[in-house]
This record gives sequence, C-alpha cells and structure tokens, in this order.
Amino acid sequence: MKLLKIAVILGLVYVGVVVAFESLIGYFQPADQSTLVITTFDDDGTGHQRVVSRLDSDGRLYVAANHWPRAWYRQALANPQVRVGQDGAAAPYLAVPVSDEERARLFEEHALPLVVKILTGFPPRRFLRLDPV
Repeated sequence: MKLLKIAVILGLVYVGVVVAFESLIGYFQPADQSTLVITTFDDDGTGHQRVVSRLDSDGRLYVAANHWPRAWYRQALANPQVRVGQDGAAAPYLAVPVSDEERARLFEEHALPLVVKILTGFPPRRFLRLDPV
C-alpha cells in the first residue's frame, strides 16, 4: 500500500511538472531564429497566432505540434490557409499534412532530446508542411 501511495504521488508530481512546463511555454512563447509565427484561422475567420519551431528539410518548410496544447494545429487542418511570419514579414501559406515518408524523415532529422520529451509529457508529434501560396 505504501508503494502505491508513493507511485501515485510521483505520478501527480510528474503531471504537475508537465502542466507547469507546458503552461510556461504557452504563456511566454519564446521566439528566436529557429522559430516562426503561424497565424491560423477559426471558422469565423478570427486569426490566432502561435510561435512554433521552424523545421527545414529537403528544401521545404515544416512545423511540428510538439506539445499537448495544439489548437493551432487543429485549426490549420480545418482551415489550411495560414499566414507565416518570420523576420518581421508575413506571407500566406498552405498547411499540408505530411506523408508517411516525410514524417519518418522529419522524425530522424529533427529528433527531440529526451529531456524535452520528458518535460512535455511525451505528446504525439504531428507535422505540417507549409507550402507558399
């Protein structure tokens, strides 16, 4: 019984760490040269901005949903006309779900460090290719 209590407490502490980390990332949205700002649109046309990691592969631009909060990803799937801002300029793009081949290549080329996977709670990773319009 004591071992079960310890396991439950450790599990709750871990969930708390993941929630805190994801909340801080979402609140501060750190940006640098390896990020871009994607604007997705909901059904009524309202734009929502999110800082995401820029992934370059095979001469194309990709982004990944690496965290549990992923409303921007679902919005891009529902309405693939997005705007991408980088270096102070924004342009229209089409968000395209990747093929199995692209997904495998991106997993290999842009692997996440184990510590990031632990801090984010091992969310399923999803990719979108951003094709210029």
